[in-house]
Amino acid sequence: MTSKRREKGSSIARVLEIIEAVSKAERPLSPADLSLLLDIPKPSIHRLLQQLEADGYLQTNMRGLIVPADRLHNIALGVLYTSRFKALRKAILKKLAAQVGETCGISIPDGIEMIYYDREQTNWPLQVHLPIGSHTPVSCSASGKLYLGSLPPDRRQSIIKNLPLDQRARNTITSAEALEAAAIESAEQDLGVDNEELVDGMVAISVPIRDKTGKLFACLFIHAPIIRKNLDELKEFEPLLRSAAEELGQLIGTDSDNDK
Repeated sequence: MTSKRREKGSSIARVLEIIEAVSKAERPLSPADLSLLLDIPKPSIHRLLQQLEADGYLQTNMRGLIVPADRLHNIALGVLYTSRFKALRKAILKKLAAQVGETCGISIPDGIEMIYYDREQTNWPLQVHLPIGSHTPVSCSASGKLYLGSLPPDRRQSIIKNLPLDQRARNTITSAEALEAAAIESAEQDLGVDNEELVDGMVAISVPIRDKTGKLFACLFIHAPIIRKNLDELKEFEPLLRSAAEELGQLIGTDSDNDK
């Protein structure tokens, strides 16, 4: 009985190690990569990966590499949203929304989309309604282009080449070459811009929220209807946006023992 419990505990530990490795990886890993990285025999790694795929935690992409699947994304978002830092995160967003007088929020990359993870609305009667949990294409949102700009060039170009660049609004970018140029400009300026590309009549700007290693973890955005603020007027709030993003970034990976 003791031996069986030890084996079960070892399997659980290996599953968690695999999930941790995949979630932290800078690039998708192969089963052989995971076997070498975690010192798990190849037959065992294949068996565990098959189970994790069957249960919806991991999936294999078109190149045969392992990437997070929906259940793992949902767990990550759930942990973040219900974390002990929720009150502080909401306070930062509420303060920013009051300072700029427009809706602000946080979006997180999810494949070729951005997820609206959290937001704080203002009390204007005219609102652009994008609820929490909304998915927007990376190609036509301020945060999406900022995220694309943060990727290594070869990976970014491969993604852009395969994106469906549909016309969603009057200024939506529908050319892969133009989107590549916009992503590079976002990276150079460290600022994402949406000039009526996602929704007619709406403009937005976005700055990165980075973790302690400097990696883009999420994006902080503000958007507004153009009858209230044009793009240049929105950019005047960039310093406030960056200050709030820095505060939010400090919450990522903070030792919970320090949160008293």
